[in-house]
Amino acid sequence: MALQAFIKELKLMGNRFAFTVVSEYEDWANAVIDEGIREVQRIEKILTTFKDDSETSLINENAGLEPAKVSEEVFGLVERSIRISSLTQGAFDITYGGIDKSLWNFDKNMTALPSPEKAKQMVRLINYKNIVLNKEKQTIFLREKGMRIGFGGIGKGYAAEMAKVVMKKKSASGIVNASGDLTAWGVQPSGKPWTVGIVHPDNKEQPFSYLDISDMAVATSGNYEKFVMINGKRYSHTINPRTGLPVSGIKSVTIISPNAEISDALATPVTVMGVSKGLNLINQIHQVECVIIDDDNKIYTSKNINCI
Repeated sequence: MALQAFIKELKLMGNRFAFTVVSEYEDWANAVIDEGIREVQRIEKILTTFKDDSETSLINENAGLEPAKVSEEVFGLVERSIRISSLTQGAFDITYGGIDKSLWNFDKNMTALPSPEKAKQMVRLINYKNIVLNKEKQTIFLREKGMRIGFGGIGKGYAAEMAKVVMKKKSASGIVNASGDLTAWGVQPSGKPWTVGIVHPDNKEQPFSYLDISDMAVATSGNYEKFVMINGKRYSHTINPRTGLPVSGIKSVTIISPNAEISDALATPVTVMGVSKGLNLINQIHQVECVIIDDDNKIYTSKNINCI
């Protein structure tokens, strides 16, 4: 029997996940995919903010009160998140959860930005430096009452990476695509590397470029999904954690790295930092590359990418 790519799609973590396994046998491929799905479901249960019994909810409920005892897995994820916050000078921050969602609806009713003063007031609780880790006791403490963490900027990538780890033990080739946060290993049934399309921000059905990848992860953060136009200017749903105001100037950022968690976590802060600072950051990180498209459709790339 010939090798085929078997695919299963479903909604997990509030997003569309697609799992691909290369095999001669459909039943075996589906069994491997189901293991990946179970791994994502397990992670979703731990990280969700929509259920009171998750570890994230436990941390948030105890904000300003006492440290919360967590699993080694969640402790490690928070520890790595703080490292990325430090690396990006706060452009990535998991304590964004305290922002009032009613302020940022990004629909047709939003016709003006809030004042800088109001926005600043909204983000006063966002500060990754107020996360206190105790490695010995394996506890996490949020210093300020009302502080909340959320893994929206890193959770999908982490889940995709963990699902890959589980599936790779049994399958030589496959893909986990977490709604654009994609990690691939091995090769296509033809023996060629996987081909990944980078979405064009003005037409998401039409990729503007393609990458051949294997054992790599790609994540794209773009304002083409959710944005508002105010006085002729496009504002992304991505909020700058320092100012509380939406970001403008960049339509999309694509990060390529060996790890889906890293690709996911760096896409948003590069958008916040802007073209020059964002590229400067990526050019200093080993094995990480990026492609940026600004509001004028100009393409910028990190130093090791050659656009044809």
